[in-house]
Amino acid sequence: MLSLNWPDQAGGLKLLVLGAHCDDIEIGCGGTILRLMSEQKIKEIVWVVFTSNEERKQEALRSATYFLSDFTSQKVVIKDFKDGFLPYSGIEVKNYFEEMKEFKPDLIFTHCRHDLHQDHRFVNELTWNTFRNHLVLEYEIPKYDADLGQPNFFVPLKSETVKKKIEGLQTSYTSQAGKQWFDEETFLSLLRIRGVECASVTRYAEAFYVRKLTM
Repeated sequence: MLSLNWPDQAGGLKLLVLGAHCDDIEIGCGGTILRLMSEQKIKEIVWVVFTSNEERKQEALRSATYFLSDFTSQKVVIKDFKDGFLPYSGIEVKNYFEEMKEFKPDLIFTHCRHDLHQDHRFVNELTWNTFRNHLVLEYEIPKYDADLGQPNFFVPLKSETVKKKIEGLQTSYTSQAGKQWFDEETFLSLLRIRGVECASVTRYAEAFYVRKLTM
């Protein structure tokens, strides 16, 4: 399988990581963020969550601290838009995307286009409306709606990275523990399936959708 070698960037890569809800980033690309920080020169990370309440905000801040613990040049933003209503807060959300243009990221992580959750799709739409000439990796979220597809970009993960990702989710998001899908088996199963699909020598992988890529 062909591999993408990251181009040299003066001073390191600038990452923009976007999530509609407080655990989306960690579920969708938490392992990849951990791997990038350990293997690549990262200049700065901007981590943005769009919906929260006070309890979820504290969980999200705790989780971001966990995942970014070894990295100092970071900006974590937890917005307080209402869960499930992002498309109806469109003007305010769009205005914030416009503010993010100044960051000029090298790599963006966002939700995938065909996600059946309206908040996820809206974040994806505004990502592409706002950032037209950037490398965008669209991550997936397992859910009741059963909208998983056929991703075309894979990031193999070592077992210790997988363990750290899952531990971060479970220790940070205690309010989600009672949900039928929020458990180690769910997270590990998807990582294992994607590992099979890319013949990962580590057995595990996160998967993404890449719409446009040049070399």
